[in-house]
Amino acid sequence: MATSAESGPGARRDGTAAVQSVDRALTALEIVAKLGAAGVTEIAAELGVHKSTVSRLIAVLEARGYVEQLSERGKYRLGFTVVRLAGSTSAHMDLPRQSQDVCDDLAARVGETTNIAILDSDRIINVAEAVGSSGVALRTWVGQSCPAHATSSGKVLLAELSAADLRTRLTRRLESFAPNTITDLPTLRTQLDQVRRQGWAACEEELEIGLNAVAAPIRDSDGRIIAALSVSGPTYRMSADRFPEIIDRTMESTTIISRRLGYTA
Repeated sequence: MATSAESGPGARRDGTAAVQSVDRALTALEIVAKLGAAGVTEIAAELGVHKSTVSRLIAVLEARGYVEQLSERGKYRLGFTVVRLAGSTSAHMDLPRQSQDVCDDLAARVGETTNIAILDSDRIINVAEAVGSSGVALRTWVGQSCPAHATSSGKVLLAELSAADLRTRLTRRLESFAPNTITDLPTLRTQLDQVRRQGWAACEEELEIGLNAVAAPIRDSDGRIIAALSVSGPTYRMSADRFPEIIDRTMESTTIISRRLGYTA
């Protein structure tokens, strides 16, 4: 139960003030973006607050890189942090365009279905797909979501998370989809450690009986893993002994996509 200090009138006032400060800071950023460059006096006039209030907001925004001061005294423009955040969003939005031809080529070379997936809470969402030349098509399509812990793409993306973030996203008892599905966090963590060491992930009949998959990471310009490219196929064609051959080709493809997104390492 919350104490009076946590839930009383004072706490409500503090909460309202915090929300108001966030609103003002965001509005200040919008003003700077609209004007191209703006000083404290201009921002204060637009916000209808005292200059001292704006000075405090700008100091915090500057410290976090959201604005930077120009050589002209007192003028600020948007900082690199805004550009970095926008770049991260652009990378996600640009994924289908930058990766579709690579998915097509990989699917043609290995004869199996390829997918690009991103992480959404505890699930993955496919954003691009190419069907291989084999006669049996998989039941996947762009926009479908799947449980991250039971997919090769999901393991690649989960391996990038901190331990705290992983606990937040996943419950202690994971849902089972097939006899081989990993259903507890300690076992999953052990496998994610292996994924980080080897740089790729595999699933052997963990989402569906008779279905195997491998996946490799796609990185953005900052080196962060933002997506995964997977190859999936029926076990009678895509047995574990084919994994090394297929993952080599998959990693060649993820290197191409990552470079298109600005990754240079």
